[in-house]
Amino acid sequence: MTRLLSGLAALLLATLLIACSPAGEPLTFKGTDITGAEFGKPFTLTGHDGKPHGLADYQGKAVALFFGYTHCPDVCPTTMLEYQQVMKQLGADADRVQVLFITVDPERDTPQVLAGYVPFFDKRFMGLTGAPELIKSVAGQYKVVAQRQPTEGGGYSVDHSAGSYLFDREGQLRVYVPYNTPVADIVHDLRQLLR
Repeated sequence: MTRLLSGLAALLLATLLIACSPAGEPLTFKGTDITGAEFGKPFTLTGHDGKPHGLADYQGKAVALFFGYTHCPDVCPTTMLEYQQVMKQLGADADRVQVLFITVDPERDTPQVLAGYVPFFDKRFMGLTGAPELIKSVAGQYKVVAQRQPTEGGGYSVDHSAGSYLFDREGQLRVYVPYNTPVADIVHDLRQLLR
C-alpha cells in the first residue's frame, strides 16, 4: 500500500510539474525589462472617439503606449508604421493588443485631428489627448520629455522622447522599447506578454 501511495504521489508531482512548466518559464524580452518600475501610473484621457479611456479599459490585452504628435515629420509616423507592421505580424493575436498614441501637442491634436490620423495606421489604434496640464502630468509619469521648438513662419515642432512602453495583460508596465527597435523584436516581446 505504501509503495502504491508513493507511486501515485510521484505521478501526481510529475503531472503538476509538466502542467506548470510552460507558465512557469520566465519571460524574456528583446526590449529593456522594466518590470516593477516605480513610474508609469494609471491615467484617463480623451480618446479620438471623444470618450474617456484609461489603461484599466484594456485589462486582458497587452498594451503598447507611445507618445507623439500628428505634425511630427519623422519619428511618430515611422513608429506608427512599425506598430502597423507589428499588428500584421501578430496575426490573430493582434486583437489581444491595444496600441495607444498619446499626443504631446494637445493644443493642435484635438480628438477630431487624432481621429483623422491614428486610425489611418490601424483602425484598432486609439489616439488620446486632454488638457495641456493633464498631458504634461501623464507624460511626466512616464519620464517623457516634450518641448516646443519654434519654426520659421511662427509655427512650432515638438522635440520629445521617442520610445514606447509595453504593458502585460494585467496592466503592469513591463518593457521599454527604444525608438527604431526592429519590428520582429516588438512582436517577440508582445507575444511574451500574451502568454
